[in-house]
Amino acid sequence: MRNKTFVEYVWLDGYDTPNLRSKVKVLNYSEELSGPLKLKNIPEWNFDGSSTRQAPGGNSECILKPVRLYKTPDTRSVIVLCEVFNTDDTPHITNMRSHLRNCIDECENNSQFWWGFEQEYFMMRDGMPIGFPKNGFPKAQGEFYCAAGSSNVKHRDIAEYHMYECLDMEIEITGINAEVALGQWEYQCFSKDTLKACDDLWMSRYLLHKVTEQYAITIDISPKPVKGDWNGSGCHTNFSNRAMREDGSKQYFKVYLANLKSAHQLHIDNYGICNDQRLTGEHETQHITQFSYGVGDRGASIRIPTCVEKNNWHGYLEDRRPAANCNPYRVAKLIIEAKP
Repeated sequence: MRNKTFVEYVWLDGYDTPNLRSKVKVLNYSEELSGPLKLKNIPEWNFDGSSTRQAPGGNSECILKPVRLYKTPDTRSVIVLCEVFNTDDTPHITNMRSHLRNCIDECENNSQFWWGFEQEYFMMRDGMPIGFPKNGFPKAQGEFYCAAGSSNVKHRDIAEYHMYECLDMEIEITGINAEVALGQWEYQCFSKDTLKACDDLWMSRYLLHKVTEQYAITIDISPKPVKGDWNGSGCHTNFSNRAMREDGSKQYFKVYLANLKSAHQLHIDNYGICNDQRLTGEHETQHITQFSYGVGDRGASIRIPTCVEKNNWHGYLEDRRPAANCNPYRVAKLIIEAKP
């Protein structure tokens, strides 16, 4: 196997909330003999779209175009994130990344957006979060957030291993923490490049699913996996552009917030399925039908960090509306389009 390289192709399927799919191609390629494998050296591939809700059975071939390469610690193995195309070389209808690419070309100009996604998730087994009793519920949430000790935290080993694996693949995880419910965790994923930020979030989700396979644990990123008096799971989206970071204008922030308010329903429609179960106006959320913002307000639609006001209106905003199962390509596109 010395002259073989294993390439794992990863793509998004056609479900309303996309699932991650993958398959492995064995290439006759050796980094030892030919140097580091580059994206341009990885061939396109195809798959059966009728099995992923992306094509009818009578014409089922869809094309995988590699768009980002992730190197693993194993020099004979790489992962490539792919866009899905039709056989006529047009982007597939489910290819939201292509819409974001076009938006960047048309709208972003020299805005230079930075992104920080806060991905919340539950570790589940047999339909319940890890640590929940088979019958009933654990003690009320309150002691679980950023906690320590086996009674309040479950599977820190998985959360930390996932962080290390992402960092090994140059996905910039900036932190992790146990969340407010038992069995719930969060990690933060950052990038100064819009496409890479969204690609990295999808790839980090993929790695999380893979890491937990050997534990017989399911990762649940639905907005409200456990009904009742429990926080749901969001993907709070921190964003800034050059004007927000460098110009220091309160008026610019106010105009941006007004634009976000005017597009509120459009954003909600694209911020994740079943998000109404989470955005109830309770548990650190604003109601899904309302739009609000405030300095340091985690119950608002948009939080203005206190450091922004203290720093003479230089900094970023946090959109607290996106659900944990949101498609970051959709979220980033809408936020960019709302800029003044």
